[in-house]
Amino acid sequence: MSFCVLKTQAQNNPENQLGTWYMFDANHLLSENFKLLTNVHFRYFELATEFQQEIYRIGLNYTFRKNINITAGFVYSETDTSYKSTFPNLYEFRFYQDFNLKNMWNKMDINHRIRLAQRFKRQNFDSKINHTIRYGLFLEYPLSTNLKIYAFNELFVNFTDKIFDQNRIGSGIIRNINNDLKFRIGYFYTKFSNSELHRLQLGIIITTHHLKKSSL
Repeated sequence: MSFCVLKTQAQNNPENQLGTWYMFDANHLLSENFKLLTNVHFRYFELATEFQQEIYRIGLNYTFRKNINITAGFVYSETDTSYKSTFPNLYEFRFYQDFNLKNMWNKMDINHRIRLAQRFKRQNFDSKINHTIRYGLFLEYPLSTNLKIYAFNELFVNFTDKIFDQNRIGSGIIRNINNDLKFRIGYFYTKFSNSELHRLQLGIIITTHHLKKSSL
């Protein structure tokens, strides 16, 4: 999801910091088969300072069957590719397409996601187009009615640059306040071809309902 060119000077190395992603996700149910997915991310090299990236995503999701759905959408992001140094920001417009396959094993929810992305980047008057594919395995297991744990691993592959882009692996907990409001806290580790980062995830997930009520 993110693109980073990191200046890793010995005295200012982001690999030595624990950064944070602040996330807001909203799922808007439009009908039995369609929903609008929106999310906003604010990402920092440190806990709440040294801005790294902001992302705005919107997508339309269609469910074929209970365990199969697809999404097509658009992303805008702005990234500070440096850490405690001056470097031109990276601006990106992106189209993406998801294929999701869901299964259940015992009480565990298993979601396989394949994501294609066409990324249009601009930095310091230099434009570039990059095509990527991501495969993610996402697991959720309930501990109680209102609490569950999650774990994931996601691999990023480039079509136009170096084949290996990055790999993320992490875990955390999700707390259900009610059917329409959840809080998420977790940790994940990202391995790039020449660097690595550690991140906290702090998120709010809401669901809104816009289904037409049938008349009696």
